[in-house]
Amino acid sequence: MEIKRIGIDVTAAVTQGGGIGRYTRELVRALTQIGGKYHYLLFSARPPAALPVPDPLPTGPNISHRQALLNEQWLYRLWYRLRLPLPVQWLAGRLDLFHSPDFVLPPISGRIRGRIPTLLTVHDLSFVHYPETFTPALVNYLNRVVPWSVRRASHILADSQATKDDLVRLWQTPTEKVTVLYSGVGREFRPVTEGKQLAAVRKKYELGPAPYLLSVSTLQPRKNYQMLIRAFRPVADTQPHNLVIAGGKGWLYEEMLAEVKAQGLDGRVKFIGFVEDADLPALYSDANLFVFPSLYEGFGLPLLEAMACGVPVVTSNASCLPEVAGEAAVQLSPHEPAAWTGAMVRLLGNPTQRAKLVAAGFLQARQFTWHKAARQLLEIYRRLLG
Repeated sequence: MEIKRIGIDVTAAVTQGGGIGRYTRELVRALTQIGGKYHYLLFSARPPAALPVPDPLPTGPNISHRQALLNEQWLYRLWYRLRLPLPVQWLAGRLDLFHSPDFVLPPISGRIRGRIPTLLTVHDLSFVHYPETFTPALVNYLNRVVPWSVRRASHILADSQATKDDLVRLWQTPTEKVTVLYSGVGREFRPVTEGKQLAAVRKKYELGPAPYLLSVSTLQPRKNYQMLIRAFRPVADTQPHNLVIAGGKGWLYEEMLAEVKAQGLDGRVKFIGFVEDADLPALYSDANLFVFPSLYEGFGLPLLEAMACGVPVVTSNASCLPEVAGEAAVQLSPHEPAAWTGAMVRLLGNPTQRAKLVAAGFLQARQFTWHKAARQLLEIYRRLLG
C-alpha cells in the first residue's frame, strides 16, 4: 500500500522566530515525533540569505524537505496578486493532502480528477476587528486573500473558540468546517532558578539589576503597548520595577516608542527586541509580573509560557484570552489604564495573591501541550484522507 504524502507549508517556521513561526515549528516537531503511517513533505519558500536560522526542523526517514527557488514575496505575488494557477505540487511534488498553517492557501492541482484535501490554519481575524492597527496595504491583502483561502479549503483549524466564532459569524463559514486546535506549551518552559543562568540573560539583554514587569509580543498596535506604558507611569513613581517589553519590530510601532518619552519613562521602559527561544524561560522566570494588554489575540501563547515559568499574569479580557487564561490570571479591560495601574500595584504589594496566581497558572498551563495538539491534528489528517 502506497504511503500517503502530507505536505506542510513550513515557510513561517524558517522565516519567523516567534508567533506563527514557533507555532509551526512546535506542531511539526510534535507531529513527526508521533509519526503515523504518513510521509511528511515540509515545503517552504526560499528564506532571505541574511535571515538568522531558527531551530532546525525535524529530519527522519518519513520526513523530506523541499525548498522553492522563489522567496516568499515572489511566491505570494504569483499566487495571490496575479492569481497564477501555479500549483504547489509543481514545487513540492506529489501530495495526498496539503496543510497551510499560515492563513493562506496556494493553488492546488488535480481539480479535474478531484482536488486533494486541504487544511488551512486561521489564527485570528484581528485585521477585520482592528484594521487601524495594520498598514492599509496589509489589511487590503488579508481581506482579499484570507476569505478566498477559507472558501477553498477542505477544512479549517482555528486557534481558539473565539476565532472559530469569528469565522462562522463574520464570514458565514459552516461551523462543521472549523475545528478548534489549541496550541501547546513546550517542556522547556518551566521555572529557572539557577542564578548564573538568570544573570546571563539579564546581562545579554542589558536589563540591569532592577526588578521588572514583563510583556512578550511583536511590536504592533494591536498589542496595546501604548496603554500599558501610560498605565505603568504611576507604577514607576512608587515601585523600583522597570517594564521590559520583548519582541521584534512589527509595524506602526513608532508611537509606542514616542509614548515612553511622552511619559518621561526613558530608562524605565526597555524594548529589548526579539528574544531567542532558549532565553525565554529565564526571562519569564525572573519577572515579578507578566502583563499582556492585547486588544485581540487568536490564542495568546505567551500567557501560558509565563504561567509555566511560575509568573503571575495580568491579561486583557479581549477575544480568546479569557478562554486561554481561565481562572489563573487577573483579567482587565484593555481600554482602562487606571485598572491596570491598580492591578499592578496591588499584586506587587501582595505576595500571597501572587502565589495563588502562580499555583493556578501551573495547573492551567499543563492543560495545553504540543503533543496533545499533534494527536488531534493527526486525527484530522486521517479524517481528511478518508
